This record gives sequence, structure tokens and C-alpha cells, in this order.
Amino acid sequence: MSSSPRLDASFNGAVRHLIVVLGDQLDHSAAVLSDLDPELDAILMMEVDAEAAGTGAGIRSHKQRTAFFLSAMRHFALEQMDAGIRVRYIKLDAPQNTHALGTELKRAVRVLSPKLIRMTHPGEWRVLDEIEDAAAEADTELEIVDDNHFFTTPGDFEKWAKGRKSLTMEYFYREQRRRLGYLMDGDDPEGGEWNYDKQNRETFKSPPRIPNLYQPQSDEVTEEVIQLVQSRYPDNPGSLDRFIWPVTRDQARRALKRFIETRLDDFGPYEDAMWAGEPFLYHAVLSAPLNLKLLNPRECVEAAIEAYRDGTACLNSVEGFVRQLIGWREFIRGVYWTQGRDYRDRNGLKQYGDLPEFYYTGDTDMRCMSECLKPVIDHAWSHHIPRLMVLSNFALISGVQPRAIGDWFFEMYADAVDWVTTPNTIGMGMHADHAVVGTKPYSGSGKYIDRMSNFCKDCAYDKNKRVPDDKGKPPCPFNTFYWDFLIRNRDRFRGNNRMAMILKNVDRMSDNDRTEITVHGRKLRKQFGIGAISS
Repeated sequence: MSSSPRLDASFNGAVRHLIVVLGDQLDHSAAVLSDLDPELDAILMMEVDAEAAGTGAGIRSHKQRTAFFLSAMRHFALEQMDAGIRVRYIKLDAPQNTHALGTELKRAVRVLSPKLIRMTHPGEWRVLDEIEDAAAEADTELEIVDDNHFFTTPGDFEKWAKGRKSLTMEYFYREQRRRLGYLMDGDDPEGGEWNYDKQNRETFKSPPRIPNLYQPQSDEVTEEVIQLVQSRYPDNPGSLDRFIWPVTRDQARRALKRFIETRLDDFGPYEDAMWAGEPFLYHAVLSAPLNLKLLNPRECVEAAIEAYRDGTACLNSVEGFVRQLIGWREFIRGVYWTQGRDYRDRNGLKQYGDLPEFYYTGDTDMRCMSECLKPVIDHAWSHHIPRLMVLSNFALISGVQPRAIGDWFFEMYADAVDWVTTPNTIGMGMHADHAVVGTKPYSGSGKYIDRMSNFCKDCAYDKNKRVPDDKGKPPCPFNTFYWDFLIRNRDRFRGNNRMAMILKNVDRMSDNDRTEITVHGRKLRKQFGIGAISS
């Protein structure tokens, strides 16, 4: 059944409460919906160019990301309507659509005259400001409700962070484990260790046999959205040839079940591994439905722990999965809301290079980069090691401006929401936040990529070289840029104990060696379109 006739319908007349539901708030159990009265209240949902096209943040949006959000929103609205709840749904091609959240909210207030606007706390400073300004201009009270999808509130994190010299995720995670009781044996962690990362660094020696990823069949609603996105945003990046995302809660729960049953046990040992042509490996691929709130992190954690109790998943895999949900995910959100509105513009290492065009096309002879960019272009997704140690790492060590790569991650990933994307890129990936997220940069040479993947095989570059010679292949750009990065920043990192050992290698270099690396790095930046990296 087409969604158009039902979602095009609007209604007039006064309502008591107008409940604003954004595209990343598709939580059927949200606190803001708990006391909704179908006779008195209504939901407002808005498809606007400013968000769907990415222009609200000054950037574009991957076609698959946009289609995922819009299809999930439409399915959620239809489910609410089936439950007897009134929904004012503004579609992209609605004739009077003003294409901005603020103006659409003010238009809804004029039509429905609510006494109160209610909404779950947004996931972005920009959206929060826009909604607050619109409510004030409409002279209507606005109530922001804590997002009960998460285990903690921004206020909880602020209390935890207060007075600490540094914010260490491991300490936050341990407190979460104790408080929530997950994988605990009394006051001690299950198995005697808080985390099992040492067991989770295996690599593949031969092509892995990966169970199939759950991929729901597209229905008429999704197909309608895909056609709309193709026609409305033909120049936006990415492909829609293979849409992989669960767009309803039922589909998301099926995806979770498939992961628990077929891939969780191998997730831990191989969570850092990469293999050409296998973007999903044993990963859950649940971050996107989680970030739209189609899944609740509690059910994910509890399903994983149940698999451990049943003996179908090993402890190191389950603990690693649980840590991502109750530790890192909550920690990153807390960092976002405590660091303020200017966080995404931080540039602690003073880098100003341009992002290479091949980040959008995948057209590069660096095999590791092309292998890691292909799933992003095709599916709007890759797992955390390609994100951090290949794509972010290249931008970091080559001198790209943090905001440029941060915006790229925001527009190119289906799971991108500002609260999670910005700290992960600006803080963790680019070390641009003055060491709030990490005490040392996540930088590495081609040796790390070679150790964790088969990408270096048959590459156009020599994984063992850092400067050109007269023999064989040119040097791996990761090697050149890595050592150039250390040379450029050695005075800045001099007082960092975690960088001391590697900086000794820089100090041992001759002046001629350092000059060769610096000169070749400059040539590579010109070749890749990065340009000058100093202001």
C-alpha cells in the first residue's frame, strides 16, 4: 500500500499537546509518547530539504542515508496512525512545505494552536536551537523531555565528569557496569577482567566465511522513498542500488536476532580485522537502527548476555559488544553535550588541508582507501576500524582540516547523528579537541593496515617504504604521511608520555631523512588535492 494518501492527509483544529518527533527519534517507547492522549494530542513529523538534503548542517547527505531516514520516518508515522494517533506528517513534496524544521513547526502551531509543544531531547545543538527559537517565536511553551533511550542523561555525565582532569572512557564504563549490573559477579567483573581487548585482535589468514547479513525486502513505502531521493537529490553522494537497512522496529529486531545467532560469537576476536570485499564481516551493523531508536540498547545488551549465558557466544565477544553500548556510546554522547556548540569546529592540531575528492568517488590507487570507501559509497556504512584507522587516520596524518572530514562522516554514514559523529571524528579520529576524548592521536602507518588486513597485497604502493627510491613501487602514502605528521607535531607531543617512544624514532632521524619525508609529503598533498595544511 502506498503511503502517500494517508501521510498527505492533515487535520485542522486545536490540540492540547503537539509532540514533535524527529527522524532520529523513532522510539515507540519514548517517554514523550507515554501520556499522549489520542483525543487531545497529535504528533508532528517533518520531511524537509534542510535535513534530508543535508543543507541544514551546510553539507549534503548520502542518498542511502536520506532514504533510510525517510522510509523509517514514514513507517513509524503509519504505525502511529494505525494505533489511532493523529499525525501531522509533512512530506518533502507537500506543496506548502517550507523545508526547515523551525518554519514547519511554526506553521503547525498556527494551524493546530497547541497549548504545549513537547519533544524528546534532540541529538544536535543546531536542531535544539532551531526548535527553541521557533517555539519562542510562536509564543508557545516548549517542554524538552530526557531521552529514555539512553542509559544516562547529559546531566548524569556532567556530574560524572565534574572535577576530573581527564575523561577516561574505561573508568566511565566500569561505573556503568557496576550501576547496571551487566556482566558482574557481585562487585567484580564477569570472568575477572573488565575488558578483553587483548583477545579481540585476531586477523584473517585466509578468506573468511561470513554469514549473510539480514537484509529486509523493500516494501512499497521504501521503494517510493528511493525513487523520491533519486529524483530529488540526483547529485548527492552515494548509491541506492542496494538498500540494506531495516526501516521498522520489527525489521530491526530481526537484524539483531540474526546477529546474535550467527555472528556475535566471532565478533570479538575479529572486530578489528579487515578483508577486501567483505565490509560487514562479523559486525552487528546495528548502529543505524540504534541511532534512529528503532532498537533499544537494553534489548541489544540483554540479548548478547543471554547468548553468553546459553553458551552460544564467548565472553570476550559479548563484553566487547556490551562495552560499545553502555560504555563508548554513552561516553561519546556525554562528551558532545558537555563540550558545547563549538565542538565540531575545534582544530587543536591546526590543520587546514582540503579533503581529497576520492573520499566521494573511491577512485584512488591506494587499495586500502578504495576498499574502505567502497562500502561507504555503496551502503553508507563501514565498521569502526576502516573509519578510525584508515579513513580518519589518512585525513589526520595528511593534514586535512578536522571539520572537513567531520562533515564527510556526517553526510556519508547512515548512522550519522551529530551527538555521535562529531566526537568520534573531531575528538577520536582527528585528535582536534585538545585531548578530551583521547590522550594520544589514533595515527598509524601502513604497517597497522598490513597487519589487520589483506589490503596491501597487489597495491600500487610499497608498504615498506616511506620515501621514493629508484627501485620498484612508490612508497605507501600512509608511511610518508605518518612520519611527516610526527615530524610536524613532535614539539607539540613532546610532553605526552604515550608518544615518547615513537618520538625517539623521529629524533634519531638525520636532518636529511626528515627533509626527504617532509618534501615527499608536500608532493603527495598536492597530488591528492589536499594542498597547504597551514593557515
